[in-house]
Amino acid sequence: MSKTFVLAPDSFKESMSAIDACHAMRTGIEKIYPDARFIYKPMADGGEGTIDALLFALQGEKVAVTVTGPLSHQRIDTYFGLIDEKQTAIIEMAKANGIDLLLPEQRNPLLTTTLGTGELIKAALDHGVKKIIIGLGGSVTNDGGVGMAYALGVRFYDQHGKNITFGGGSLHQIDKIDVSGLDTRLQHTEILIACDVNNPLIGKNGASYVFAPQKGANADMVELLEANMQHYANCLSNHFKQNFHNIAGAGAAGGLSTGLLAFTNAQISAGAKTIIQEIELEAAIAQADYVFTGEGGIDFQTQFGKTPLAVSQLAQRYQKPVFACAGYIGAEIDHLYQHGFSAIFGILDKSCDLETACQNGAKNLERTCENIARVLKQIH
Repeated sequence: MSKTFVLAPDSFKESMSAIDACHAMRTGIEKIYPDARFIYKPMADGGEGTIDALLFALQGEKVAVTVTGPLSHQRIDTYFGLIDEKQTAIIEMAKANGIDLLLPEQRNPLLTTTLGTGELIKAALDHGVKKIIIGLGGSVTNDGGVGMAYALGVRFYDQHGKNITFGGGSLHQIDKIDVSGLDTRLQHTEILIACDVNNPLIGKNGASYVFAPQKGANADMVELLEANMQHYANCLSNHFKQNFHNIAGAGAAGGLSTGLLAFTNAQISAGAKTIIQEIELEAAIAQADYVFTGEGGIDFQTQFGKTPLAVSQLAQRYQKPVFACAGYIGAEIDHLYQHGFSAIFGILDKSCDLETACQNGAKNLERTCENIARVLKQIH
């Protein structure tokens, strides 16, 4: 009887998309199990590859759109996805306002804006969707979602009654929030925030202190961004009579998560678990003999909801062997074996620089999966 392999990797950043990783896994395994049945379930956790993974799994379509980039003078040609008979839109904020859209010397969270993400949401609403899934990974912004809200009709006025400028450096100017122009279609639209962090908006574990340095902020800028975000949180709390300072996950994407919670019907959902539900991974694993997953790196952070962990926990529920492959394996992974992993493999064949490792990623993943399959063939 032929074996069934479920292939559910995330992307290997700068090396392979999740779909490419599925192909490489299959090529390796098929050398040993030529009659095997393969079920592709390319994964994501709300970051890079979320749209493509869902469109592949659910046979959706891309919708091209031009929006504002991370800097307010930029225009970016990008896209969002439609699935579920065009009733659900998939948006990656990084497709409009992501860190990879700026050169390192251009990155400045005092100036970068989520305006383009709001324009993507508006474009999805124009297509008549009833549900929007927004992946928040890979942002270069720290504006609390103010730009996004502006695109959807919210206005933020300073003490002189003028619109504040875009970027995290202007949040301290907010004196009044006017939601009278907010797009009314949002009231009837379900919005899921797919993210893989649980950081709050404010504080040492919040958006500014933890993530702003990755987005170009120096120490002084971080302090300024934190003070501005404190003011913004106070303004939101006063306006909505609700505390926005310490909500788990509200610090994602420089506080874009907070803006979505404040101005839409959004709910936060663990990114990988959201994707698992949408692509019906559980049903596939239930009929599998073996499950393969992986991503660019597996280390102590994997325990905090990264794709391989979510896949492994689901496989464990069905007592299915699950094998994880990674470009590198970091420290403190022993505890991961408590969550269903049968084995975790690094795929590099020799020491090399990052560029070489990325170039050879598919070949290395193929060889590693072939070797795993050889062992499985011997013992089963």
